[in-house]
Amino acid sequence: MIEAQATARYVRTSAQKAGLVLELIRGKDVNRALATLKFARKSVAEDISKVLRSAIANAQQKEGFSGDVDRLYVSACHANQGPSAKRVRPAPMGRAFRVLKRTAHLTVQVSERPAPVIAVEAVETPKRRARTAAAKKPAAKPVPAQKAKKKK
Repeated sequence: MIEAQATARYVRTSAQKAGLVLELIRGKDVNRALATLKFARKSVAEDISKVLRSAIANAQQKEGFSGDVDRLYVSACHANQGPSAKRVRPAPMGRAFRVLKRTAHLTVQVSERPAPVIAVEAVETPKRRARTAAAKKPAAKPVPAQKAKKKK
């Protein structure tokens, strides 16, 4: 089973906001996940889409990959908190408020679904019979005589 992952570091969003979008694609096929991200209304969806495409490309480069992208699915995805930049915002009466500009590390892991196993019916081979006098075909059954029709 092929597994590949991609990580985008220092993405300018909070890990909590990215986690909401990652929740939408976890466990889905990659094509369906890309379609979901395309129509998601969060701006971080574009960054997650880039990471997902990178993970797909990484899987295609692995040795033993079947070549069928449709068998890939998002097996795991998470957003870890990155370093926060501290900024100062002026406040009334000469005071200052601290502003945290958060970053996140986005990780998407894709895996290949196992090939579907198709059950094949077992075909029984005919067993050899011992050739004996009893194994001959039985005689044909006699045809029952038809009842005579009554004439009026």
